[in-house]
Amino acid sequence: MKKKIRLSKSVVGLLEKKALGKVIDDSYLGMGKYVEEFEHELETYIGGGKVICVNSGTAALHLALMGIGLVSGDEVLVQSLTFVACFQAISAVGAVPVACEVIPETCTIDLKDAEKRITRKTKAIMPVHYAGRTGNLEEVYKFARKHGLRVIEDAAHAFGTLYKGKKVGSFGDVVCFSFDGIKNITSGEGGAVLTKDAKVAEFVMDARLLGVHKDTEKRYQGKRSWELNVFHQGYRYHMSNLFAAIGLSQLKRFEKELKPSRQKLAKKYHSELSLINDIELFPNDYDKVVPHIFPIKVTNGKRDGLRQYLMDNNIECGVHYYPNHLLKYYRKQKVRLPVTEKIYNELLSLPLHPDITDKDQKYIIEKIKGFLLNFKLTILS
Repeated sequence: MKKKIRLSKSVVGLLEKKALGKVIDDSYLGMGKYVEEFEHELETYIGGGKVICVNSGTAALHLALMGIGLVSGDEVLVQSLTFVACFQAISAVGAVPVACEVIPETCTIDLKDAEKRITRKTKAIMPVHYAGRTGNLEEVYKFARKHGLRVIEDAAHAFGTLYKGKKVGSFGDVVCFSFDGIKNITSGEGGAVLTKDAKVAEFVMDARLLGVHKDTEKRYQGKRSWELNVFHQGYRYHMSNLFAAIGLSQLKRFEKELKPSRQKLAKKYHSELSLINDIELFPNDYDKVVPHIFPIKVTNGKRDGLRQYLMDNNIECGVHYYPNHLLKYYRKQKVRLPVTEKIYNELLSLPLHPDITDKDQKYIIEKIKGFLLNFKLTILS
């Protein structure tokens, strides 16, 4: 195949172009009525609380952690196998990310390991919905109640996923989404905090606008605060009308186009790769899960060889993720997480986005099967 099959990509088109043109014609590109509309449509789609849109998923995590009142020295339990944004958001508020193991079958936080790491400084837990899966959220919330912790869900991978018949975000404490260019829906860049906690919602609304008190309502009207007041630290984290216009268009496409496409691709991978030696797959629950990525585990030391072979054949692949406890900035805890470290050396993410054709996916699967079969034949010979 001459063309490169991308690991992930933004899937945008005429609808998004028209929406952007409308914002440009309005000549108000910053935060305004389109952001308000996007928030309202997200609240309607997800249910469960107030949605506050910001300019990235990382900003959503940062402000959510600030909103629950974390201070310097507080500790947050979080799996090490996650994007560095989780750890950066925690350390940005002066808190300490406490690296925890994952459950091998789901790559979600291992609560038995997390419980061993609780101290009097532990104030919150951040479950990461890895590859769109939540793990056992019921147990996470039971764990949090037992230990008096707040829960900040990193749902960056899980927009549209169902947990026991309910959409992720429609229940729980504080839930954060990402809408960057390659997520289940995109707003170009962007994110959102969703919560029923009125104090947290009010804090985040002000904090995204440099802490200016009650500036949100003026911004929705295309105005700004001149005689203003500030009661706490804030950041320039608000979403723009341009971002919101893309997000609104994506939300219109999600149920009929973007969501089923991701689920169909994941089901095909699972059915074709499930019986192959040296490959371990995550649970096949793609009627409920909307996968952002499709990671597999390649065992017996064959991950790096397969990775290079796929890239040599114009198939991009990735590794989600390098464990955060091994990063220099967070290595001071000197923690060993053998389960996480083993899994990291086996993980390989295959291309997954709605622009992948049946022909593309067939080619990917053929190349995977061909490499592992040839590897076996080489050993036997």
